[in-house]
Amino acid sequence: MHFGIKHYVALIVLPLTIAMMGVAIFIYSGSYNIGADDHHTKPVFRILETLRDRSVKTHARNIVVPKLDDEKLILKGAGQYAAMCTGCHLIPGKKDSEIRHGLYPLPPNLTQVRMDPKETFWIIKHGIKMSAMPAWGGSHDDDTIWSMVAFLQKLPDLTPGQYKDIVAKAPPDDDMDMPDHG
Repeated sequence: MHFGIKHYVALIVLPLTIAMMGVAIFIYSGSYNIGADDHHTKPVFRILETLRDRSVKTHARNIVVPKLDDEKLILKGAGQYAAMCTGCHLIPGKKDSEIRHGLYPLPPNLTQVRMDPKETFWIIKHGIKMSAMPAWGGSHDDDTIWSMVAFLQKLPDLTPGQYKDIVAKAPPDDDMDMPDHG
């Protein structure tokens, strides 16, 4: 028996149509619990994690990293970090925070990891959808974001005392979370 091209197309289109209808029914049923307190299944988590990692790498690959070891740049970044980041990403010596318990996926403890500067810049500027990581590029210029990147390159090496000292020397910011204030 000889099948024509229409038969082969039907053999592909029909299963794809059925699969798409199944996905649509699943999505519109609302049965998947999207609550942050109910974790994804391992396959879904792996897919989302891979999507996030590949997206960041792809979008950050052509970013040109400026000189990050300038003391003023690092100090400005310390102030920005203290003002905006400590609740989710912690400070040296702090193991957890109240907000972290409700976040999924759990944000990285930036006192323990040193991330690629290009990727860090891109993440700070653009945020990450459905992760509680805001896009700071709408309210902060690139120079300010680079200051945060510069500080984050130093953060994993800081003791609690060194962190407190560098934040105390940082240009003032009304939102700064000083270590002694809980």
